[in-house]
Amino acid sequence: MSAFEPAIRHDWQREEILALFNKPFMDLLFQAQSVHRAYFDPNQVQVSTLCSIKTGACPEDCAYCPQSARYDTGLEREKLMRVDAVVEEAKAAKAAGATRFCMGAAWRSPKSKDMPYVTDMVRRVKELGLETCMTLGMLKDEQAQELADAGLDYYNHNLDTSPEYYGEIITTRTYQDRLETLDRVRKSGMKICAGGIVGMGESDNDRAGLLQQLANLSEHPESVPINMLVRVSGTPLADNPDLDPFDFIRTIAVARILMPKSYVRLSAGREDMNDQTQALAFLAGANSIFYGEKLLTTPNPKANKDMQLFERLNLKPEQRETHVDDSGEQAALEQKIEAKKNEAFFYDAAQVKTPINSDVTAAV
Repeated sequence: MSAFEPAIRHDWQREEILALFNKPFMDLLFQAQSVHRAYFDPNQVQVSTLCSIKTGACPEDCAYCPQSARYDTGLEREKLMRVDAVVEEAKAAKAAGATRFCMGAAWRSPKSKDMPYVTDMVRRVKELGLETCMTLGMLKDEQAQELADAGLDYYNHNLDTSPEYYGEIITTRTYQDRLETLDRVRKSGMKICAGGIVGMGESDNDRAGLLQQLANLSEHPESVPINMLVRVSGTPLADNPDLDPFDFIRTIAVARILMPKSYVRLSAGREDMNDQTQALAFLAGANSIFYGEKLLTTPNPKANKDMQLFERLNLKPEQRETHVDDSGEQAALEQKIEAKKNEAFFYDAAQVKTPINSDVTAAV
């Protein structure tokens, strides 16, 4: 922490945000890192694990998503997982060092018959001493309250992009639909996880517009996932060009500056980032990752690769303060990092891919 504490604002103008995007790269990273240090330990990273509790057959037409029933992506549909099976996944995540367990279902919105099952999942996972997060689509007032009453800590509902570009990506629900769900979540007392995706063909103005929407909410989202488009064969965005890694890092940095107290998460697309790009993202203010080998239906860096990177950068997993029973998973993750010290993990830099190539979907 530092004595410098940037003001928390909810009145950002588009021109101000674009000016940040257009700053010299080193100046932008310096500002973002300074803001980051005002509220966080710069050498700690929050670790979450994501589980797809219901896969595929989604009626929405999100152009990036392989779970849409409208696209032939080869994804096999799966029904809602049994509660016991979800609990076993959560136990494995905790044993691997995760402190938050996120559960995602490919629905437009949950049906009434589904709510007893998902609320039971929340209760059972919380009994393990894990924080809980869910993404189930749009929520009604009573559904948000049911989840809050069950003890759900976070609800994820991404805005995806700017209001202006949104219609190019999704037509089956409106931007206002998304904002209203976030409002219901906030009113229920749950924390908000909301971010977006870059690399979908949007402009800098659209990236600024997305972050403006998030930063000007009445309260900043506690967690802001920044996803890089992962291109999936069969989806409308499968042939999108590569995203410049520096554009991705700039988006992380501006998110950090606009929302100083929020966790900024590296989400989808991390599988295709080399270690140097991820290190720059941490420098720019990212302080949360998904840990494990899968994000919903898409690849994620293998756990041992993450541990190697943590060791090389002297990073440590953040220890939660909301539960007393966190020493086990903290110790497990730190032990994995320590074990990598004796392994040879340096490589020929000439063989590392420089561009970020994305080929799968966004996550929470």
